[in-house]
Amino acid sequence: MMSSVFERLPELVNDDADLVRRGRFLTVTFLVTSGATQYLVRVVEGRIAAVERGPFLMRDWRFAIRASEDAWQKFWEPVPAAGYHDVFAMAKFGNAVIEGDLLVLMQNLRYVQDLLAAPRQQEVLGAPPSVTSQTPVPTEREAKAPASPHVEQIAGRYVWLTVAGQLHRVFFEQAGAGIPLVCLHTAGADTKQWRHILNDAAITRHFRVLAFDMPRHGKSLPPVGWQHEEYRLTTDAYVETILAFCEALALERPVVLGCSIGGKIVLHLALRHPERFRALVGLEAADYQQPWYDDTAWLHRPDVHGGEIGSALMSGLIAPQSPAETRWETLWGYAQGGPGVFRGDLYFYRAEGDLRGKVDAIDTRRCPLYLLTGEYDFSCTPDDTRRTAAAIKGARVTVMNGLGHFPMSEHPAQFRTYLLPVLEEIRAHAARA
Repeated sequence: MMSSVFERLPELVNDDADLVRRGRFLTVTFLVTSGATQYLVRVVEGRIAAVERGPFLMRDWRFAIRASEDAWQKFWEPVPAAGYHDVFAMAKFGNAVIEGDLLVLMQNLRYVQDLLAAPRQQEVLGAPPSVTSQTPVPTEREAKAPASPHVEQIAGRYVWLTVAGQLHRVFFEQAGAGIPLVCLHTAGADTKQWRHILNDAAITRHFRVLAFDMPRHGKSLPPVGWQHEEYRLTTDAYVETILAFCEALALERPVVLGCSIGGKIVLHLALRHPERFRALVGLEAADYQQPWYDDTAWLHRPDVHGGEIGSALMSGLIAPQSPAETRWETLWGYAQGGPGVFRGDLYFYRAEGDLRGKVDAIDTRRCPLYLLTGEYDFSCTPDDTRRTAAAIKGARVTVMNGLGHFPMSEHPAQFRTYLLPVLEEIRAHAARA
């Protein structure tokens, strides 16, 4: 069975015009192992010229991806289980090894990922060809496009903030009226991630939703003199930015909803300033998360396109059930990041913002805390969030089925089924206060 899958790779890849175009600059031979069986895959300008089965004695290859036969079987399921949906996920959990000349792999990561996943879209393993994890059917809500012409309710403006003694011109979007709800984007991204929340009438009917681009992100400029320093996001700067934004817009005890780095800073806000917020909601949040790639230099070096590699790495954090349209929209946001910004955010996320041994001091009686994590997130895993919540008396934790690291943008319709009950509980509590 496994040999037949590898033998069909040339057909599956070469018949996919989009995939060939994506790999048109790549000519390479790489090794894939399935248990003890070796396969050399020869790519010429985006087309697979040959797949040769071993054993081999002395053959040249640039990089290798090694996994058991069982792991590949799970990887190729039409909708893989969490942890088997991406080669980096398998590597983090000890089910795959990636080695060799990683430069050529990282330069062409999106192509190699899609090449390896090509069998998911075929009947090779019994998947219906028209309904696969890569081409999910959108829900009725997602399938309906707005009437044209159409003006959305979102309004964008700029506010000047002082953070660490420096002036920042910060872009933000807002919609709705009611309880202020401040939304914080993920590392290396911007407010585009929140457009579905900003356009959701069920939310904006009761909440004034605001989302801002962190300095250096999206439409927010870096501070004067940025070219003379290496950007590194710190906890103090992040907290100060959030507080300065809330103060500048005179937001009275807002709710803060943050994802990834925004989810982690929510925990810091709960520790430092619980009295200033009505409630705190952390998506993909934990006191600490074990890295799944240990060299962030890949994100900022002259021989690797920062946007391409950021987008490719993040693709594996999206649940396979997410609709193609919103999947690619999420990745487009990552393809647009400024040089070194994503890497600078990860300094806070991975190192400086570490909260191990500290979160038990969070008092949820002073400010309710909700933690929601996608089942397919292998950056901040559900177990990471559960461990964190277990140390915080009164913290509410939910694992979101069928979602990954970017729930608000990768699958908004699925995410709102989890978010709306939380917001309704917050609203009901505010009405009683």
